[in-house]
Amino acid sequence: ALCHAMSAPNLSGSHPTFFILVGIPGMEQFHTWISIPVCAMYSAALLGNLVLLVTIATARSLHAPMYLFLCMLAVCDLLLSTATVPKTLSVLWSLSTQISFGGCLAQMFSIYFIFVAESAVLLAMAFDRYVAICDPLRYAAILTRSLVGKVGVVALVRSFCIMFPPIFLLWRLPYCGHNVMPHTYCEHIGVARLACADISVNVWYGVAAGFLSAGVDAISIAVSYVLILRCLSRLPSPRASPRALHTCGSHLCVIAMFYTPAFFSFLVHRFGQCVPQHVLISMANLYVVVPPMLNPIVYGVRTSQIRERVAQLLGIGWPGTVEQAGMGNRV
Repeated sequence: ALCHAMSAPNLSGSHPTFFILVGIPGMEQFHTWISIPVCAMYSAALLGNLVLLVTIATARSLHAPMYLFLCMLAVCDLLLSTATVPKTLSVLWSLSTQISFGGCLAQMFSIYFIFVAESAVLLAMAFDRYVAICDPLRYAAILTRSLVGKVGVVALVRSFCIMFPPIFLLWRLPYCGHNVMPHTYCEHIGVARLACADISVNVWYGVAAGFLSAGVDAISIAVSYVLILRCLSRLPSPRASPRALHTCGSHLCVIAMFYTPAFFSFLVHRFGQCVPQHVLISMANLYVVVPPMLNPIVYGVRTSQIRERVAQLLGIGWPGTVEQAGMGNRV
């Protein structure tokens, strides 16, 4: 039967009608308690990113490239958490643990599509900081709104091209009736492991796609900051370096929150057979909700222009001096 299924993987009968998501294996009795912080963090992520978008959209002084990239980041965070958390909460609350085969592939595609796009946005933000610090006189000429728009389009096209093939890689596999998935949402390798066939192509495509997208982006970001540090070391004024580094601080915090858990989860899911399953799935759930929650907080606290604008929208004062709008872009 297995040989017949492998010889005709495109038959509709080789695919389950739906998958059953069991949540976090071994921690079923704690699902309700786990859902409380997940729901709270998701609500905070929605509120924080929506406030960030409204703040930037309603202030002309915040329509510079750096803040437009920040808007893209906020949209990615909203979409990433919304693509996963509602279904996760449904599973944790035992409201609905089923997801159709097509719906599972759509969710998987959405998660990785957004992830790759967000990685590209972080790279664009690193390039923005590089130009602002190392070539400030040409900043306005290089970082135009047209370029920002093109960067957004390229990020979306690249994400689509990289993440569309896994749909076919999963579609071609026979599942032999296996449809119980130990997870709270659909992800590539989690679905592939339910198949009753060799999934080496899926594993290595995932590794290659991860390296050629987020991996290359992370290396490029590291190179950009090496060039920034070299540029700062040549500045004549010793006071300029700390101030310029402060403008990069928020971006570096966001990069650390984005790539560290992502690469850990990515590598351990494929090669870390000794890591307990409940740890892997808990990490996967934290990844899609913690960075989206913290990103607007990091930028809101560390960026005076955003901080002051939020205070104006809320009708409250904010202690401290207000830097001139756009100063962070020129430093």
